[in-house]
Amino acid sequence: MGHTTKKAMLIAGISAVALSVGATQVVAQEIDAVIVTGTRTTGLRAVDSPAPIQVLDAGSLTRSGQGDLIQAMAQNVPSFNAQAFGGDAANLTLSAKLRGLSPNHALVLINGKRRHGTANLAVLAGAFQGGASADLNFVPLASVDHIEVLQDGAAAQYGTDAIAGVINIILKDKSQGGAITLTGGKYFDGGGKTGNLTANVGFEPMENAYMNMTFESRWHGESFRGDVDPRTISTPYNTASSSRLGAYPNLVNAPDYPFMNRISGDAEYRLNVGAINAGYNVSDTTELYTFGTFGTKYAAAYENYRVPNLVVGKDGTVPFPFGFSPKEQIDETDYAVTGGIKTVVGGWNVNAATTYGKDDISINTINTINRSLYIDTSTATTKGFSPLDFHAGDFTTTQWTSNLDITHEYDMGWSDPLTLALGAEYREESYAIGAGDAGSRYKEGSQSYPGFQLTDAGNHKRESYAFYGDVALSPVEALKLDFAARFEHFSDFGSTQVFKGTARYDFNDAFALRGTASTGFRAPTLAESFYSATNVSPTSAFVQLPPNSAAARLVGVDGLDPEKSRNFSVGFVAHPIPGLTATVDAYQISIRDRIVGSGSLFGSGGAQNYPAVTAAILANGNVLDPTVTQTGINIFTNGLNTRTRGVEMVVTYSTPGLMDMGAVNWSVTANYGKTKVTKIAAAPAQLAGASLFDLTTISNLETASPEYRVVLGALWTYGDLTVNVKESFFGPSEQYNSRTGCPIVNPSAGCRINKIGAAAITDLEVSYQVMPSVKITAGANNLFNVYPDEINAFLRDEYLRNNSNGYVTKYPAFSPFGINGGYYYGRVTYTF
Repeated sequence: MGHTTKKAMLIAGISAVALSVGATQVVAQEIDAVIVTGTRTTGLRAVDSPAPIQVLDAGSLTRSGQGDLIQAMAQNVPSFNAQAFGGDAANLTLSAKLRGLSPNHALVLINGKRRHGTANLAVLAGAFQGGASADLNFVPLASVDHIEVLQDGAAAQYGTDAIAGVINIILKDKSQGGAITLTGGKYFDGGGKTGNLTANVGFEPMENAYMNMTFESRWHGESFRGDVDPRTISTPYNTASSSRLGAYPNLVNAPDYPFMNRISGDAEYRLNVGAINAGYNVSDTTELYTFGTFGTKYAAAYENYRVPNLVVGKDGTVPFPFGFSPKEQIDETDYAVTGGIKTVVGGWNVNAATTYGKDDISINTINTINRSLYIDTSTATTKGFSPLDFHAGDFTTTQWTSNLDITHEYDMGWSDPLTLALGAEYREESYAIGAGDAGSRYKEGSQSYPGFQLTDAGNHKRESYAFYGDVALSPVEALKLDFAARFEHFSDFGSTQVFKGTARYDFNDAFALRGTASTGFRAPTLAESFYSATNVSPTSAFVQLPPNSAAARLVGVDGLDPEKSRNFSVGFVAHPIPGLTATVDAYQISIRDRIVGSGSLFGSGGAQNYPAVTAAILANGNVLDPTVTQTGINIFTNGLNTRTRGVEMVVTYSTPGLMDMGAVNWSVTANYGKTKVTKIAAAPAQLAGASLFDLTTISNLETASPEYRVVLGALWTYGDLTVNVKESFFGPSEQYNSRTGCPIVNPSAGCRINKIGAAAITDLEVSYQVMPSVKITAGANNLFNVYPDEINAFLRDEYLRNNSNGYVTKYPAFSPFGINGGYYYGRVTYTF
């Protein structure tokens, strides 16, 4: 249970009993909400949906206490797991995943239109490796009217990526009123100071028109949850600094000593983002509409500390007498705009639209140095020269999607009209890497994050087009059927056909059965296919080989193939008593040729080393830091089949009055899911019988996410007072780790399991309407300051004995509830 005290657990239990049940706060109006996701039928309510879908209203998201949309959703949907911490540049763009699959398996829509992905690919190993999905932080929370989360395979309806489900964000369209909100907060144990200002306003620019605009500005400060750096203190194993009069005599006077390495914690960021949603009714049957977002982001994260004597000029000068802590820093611009028309032609409802989205990232390395450049420009009598800040390169991704959707209802004499939907889509995508400046590329490059080489740089494109058909029918009142088929063609992978069938039968007003079966298809992102870079630490240098390269073929990888999936679900909807609704859905998702990052394949310094790895590094043109002791590669490849099985539950109950003590909306939401690797591809001959994958890779898929999450809570309203309580129970999770690798065959003696035990996290928010237009709020996420279990003691001892920077990491990065402990906040909202 981490560091939870018995007293805290007792209080948490009392809170759960007293105000009990619910993370999602799926109150009555959300259950009765009319949905547009997962169906082409108009007027369908969430509670009547043949497929499992959760609706989150703006109030549910705001009451989470989180300013960013990812965390707000994670607080409300148990099967939606948010990334709490990322390695290297991934710490600057955190992502999330649905039903325990990859972030790339959930399709994000804005007002039903496909959202572009981030250009910042999550490269380093972990539960979120390979993620390049839409960055939800660029959608301001205050612009959201509600979110429809379809927890079902929907590739036949929406196309590639919709294997785990669909997240459809519906923007506000009110033409009057608005709100201004100011929020501030910080972590209980320090750091993470956050300030957030949002403003939303709706107005009518002309008759028969609406415009709703939102602006948000958010700042989040760094946090630190690491330990001492053994390279800077006196230990029996640290010969370089065995005493304070040794190699680093001045460090005792350095800021933050002995916690020199600040890598374990949140990145700092500043985010400014706006959204607009507008429409004009030309006539009773025709509407012109547009919506979009625009945002800029500055973010910076600490990298591993470098000791003073890493850089020494030929004249003996040490440019950093206290050592130095590099930072990765990005300047990002992200925008998307959609324009479309809805009309009626010959009895057909027509919706035609085009969407263009772009994410442009300039990535820099600051407070660092190019070691070789400094040494090579020094002499026996003069100091060397190197810049201290470098432009490491650029990432850019674009997506231009055009859709035509038409629907028509036919009266067949059945209980409901038959709905026929047809559509077509054309999409262009691009992904580009820009080279770093000359200093960042000289020899091994800038410390901590070398600039992208000219051989890394490139602009890659593809096109696709699709046609779909969907038939929804209800031959008798109790039976709903929906069938969809889609043909899709990619310029780089050819064609595919996918299908989906959905059925629901209502036995009576109190009980219904529902089920779905579908096939899916996901083309690899362009980033997965072409990303190339060198990832370094103070002791290691690993090359991320692009699968579509000659160097990759030297280790037996020849490009990427699409993934294919099969989804099945069956469940029920029940209304046993007035005010109570329960849904339970079991699912299975099988993915063939799943795209996964390989394990760490060592060329030197590992438990197993492969000559082919060294040859691939040389063939790719990489120059590695001569001071490191471990070298190797990572690569994305199709090499695994997986099967994910799970059960999702949503129970809601509303008590409108409790002896004149107000109303309570109760809810219980839960998800149990387990992924199993069912097949591992045979090892390439170039790796002498070893696997491309290691135990760390397998555990990232199978056990790094908690098997279950149950969220209980209540929303109590009494006059002007509102109290929101949630109790989240996280199941255990674990991951293999090692300093020298965890091969599947003959794991090294240092291969250990990091375990996070089951934990209970309490969230509390109290609001009071001090006047009709002003509400004040105080709250806490993780009220009792619970931390995950620390990293395996034997593994930390291995880091200590080898004088490794890895020792500074106290808490596993895969923790489902983060590594920062409790977060406390206050909020003031002015409504007009």
